[in-house]
Order: sequence, then C-alpha cells, then structure tokens
Amino acid sequence: MTLPIQKTLPHRTVLVAGGAGFIGSHLCDSLLQQGHHVTCVDNLSTGSMRNIRPLLNHPQFRFLEHDVRDPLFIEGRLDRIYNLACPASPQHYQKDPPSTMTTCVVGAFNLLELARQKSARILQASTSEVYGDPEVHPQPEIYVGHVNPIGPRACYDEGKRAAESLMFDYRRTHGVEIKVARIFNTYGPRMLRNDGRVVSNFIVQALQGSPITIYGTGTQTRSFCFVDDLVRGLELLMESPSAVTGPCNLGNPHEMTIESIAREILSHTASRSPLRFEPLPQDDPKRRKPSIEIAQQLLGWQPCVTLKDGLQATIAYFALEIATAPPLPAASENRSGSRRAPTLVR
Repeated sequence: MTLPIQKTLPHRTVLVAGGAGFIGSHLCDSLLQQGHHVTCVDNLSTGSMRNIRPLLNHPQFRFLEHDVRDPLFIEGRLDRIYNLACPASPQHYQKDPPSTMTTCVVGAFNLLELARQKSARILQASTSEVYGDPEVHPQPEIYVGHVNPIGPRACYDEGKRAAESLMFDYRRTHGVEIKVARIFNTYGPRMLRNDGRVVSNFIVQALQGSPITIYGTGTQTRSFCFVDDLVRGLELLMESPSAVTGPCNLGNPHEMTIESIAREILSHTASRSPLRFEPLPQDDPKRRKPSIEIAQQLLGWQPCVTLKDGLQATIAYFALEIATAPPLPAASENRSGSRRAPTLVR
C-alpha cells in the first residue's frame, strides 16, 4: 500500500552534516530553494567551500566548520537532521580507516543525541556498501549482506552498518524518528576530481587524454544515479510518514558494466584515451544493482534523469573545473584527522 506523502511542507530548520560535500551541497541548495533554514556542518575533510560559496550570503543559510565526532550543541528549534558526514570513496575513506569508522559511529551517535534532545527527525545516509560483495542480485533491503569485517573497506562498510544499528536502537529506546537511506552509486557536478570513483575518474582521464583506468576485467557492474534524482529521494524519504523508517534503497536500477560506462564517457567527450586494465582491489563488489520497489511504492520515487543528460552535465562541470581550478592538494594536506572543540550554534 502506498502511504500518503505531504506535498506542501512548512518551512523547517534543517541541519545537514556533510553539507559541503558532493551530495550534501546539492541537498542544501534544494532545501534553501524550498524556503527552509539550513545549517551546513562540515569539517572540510572532503567537502569544499567552493561547493557552498554561493550560499554563504543567503539569509537562511549558515555554515559551521565542525567534526561530528565531537558533540554539537544547537540553540533554538531544530526540525530535521540529515547525516551525510563521512568520506564516501575508497580512495578517501581508506586514507585514515580509524577516522572513517569513528565518523560513521561516533558521528551518528552525536547526531542522534542532538535529534533526541531537539525532538528532531534524523535521516542517516547509509550506503549500498552495507551489502558488501553481494551474493544476492539485485540487492533488496532485506538482504543482510556479504561484508568482510576485517578487510580494507571494512572501516566504511561496517561503520555504516553500525550507524544503521544505532539509528534503530535510538528509535526503539528513545522514540527518535529515524530514516535510513541506502545510497547506490551517485554521480554529478561537484564530485571531487581525485575521489577515485568510477564516473569522476573516467571523465577526468578522458578530458585530459590519459588512459582510462579500469580495475578488474571491466565486466563488474554498477548502477549510476544522477545527484538530482538522489537528493529528491532523500527529501521524499525524510518527509514520508513516521512509520516509514527504511532502510530504503535509493539508486538507479539500470545496471551496466564498468567497461561500458567507460566507453559511454569516451563517446560523450570525443576522447581517444585508451583503456588500461589494472588488478581488482580486495573486496571490490562484482555486481551492484538496487531493488527499488520500496522507494517506488512508499515514496513514489524513481530516477528520472537519463544517463546521457546526467553525463553531459557532469562532463561540462569537470571541463570547467579542470580549466579553472587550482592544482589538487597533496595527500599529506588532507584534513580528515583534524578535530575542533565542540561548537555552539546560535
């Protein structure tokens, strides 16, 4: 049965943790366009001020540089919390695995405590990585996964699984209103050039005329969802009836091989970059495709942006980014380990 979803929302006070990141900044844009008051919280480990600079003078937007591993105190009303705070690409989350794990678990705990204190609803941005290298295909929400708990990806995979557990524990113990979204591969403008993800890697390499690096045989599959579609799904889940807690898969069910997406990008960029095959990293999933029946039935959601349109927008973004952006910082300049004192937001 499809549950009713409120179409016209009152203006809310919303906190977006990880709001200067790829998905988080698009979410901040959308929330402000709807008239909500938005506090963006980010430690800028992988988020960027460039993503939110156009919002800094908006009267209903404020930015707080803060690490969610430290408690966060908010004065006044708070209606909604979106937790997107964590590096999401293997290249970044494997640089400092303990930091990744504690961001997932301690960060979720701190934001849940804030939600409990404020009687706010909280949405946890979980991931398809909770399914690991799946033995069930496509992956439904009832599948418990096939994760290596001691492998190099475990800091992220198991960290997100633990965060989901905390969400449901707080619902059972404290009555906190929770939502859990399992996000599948998402792409679009504002991805980092050096994040190591498939679409951004391939586009940058194609635009620069470098070899397209494919790990494995290229026959492993992914399902790519444009960021605008994903943000719409997050908002629909957040504003769905309280009985709809998730987990809820949000992703594009159109499955394609890694080699085919590489060739699609070569076609759109008119690049002559050759394909270069490298060994597949440990625990890298062989197949990935979401079952989205829950999102379709309970949220009325499914992806709308075609791969052609999404790639064109993303390629245009990276072409401008490469032409105008300063050089990428060295790995040693990464700020993922930085910690600041707990902050009061008024």
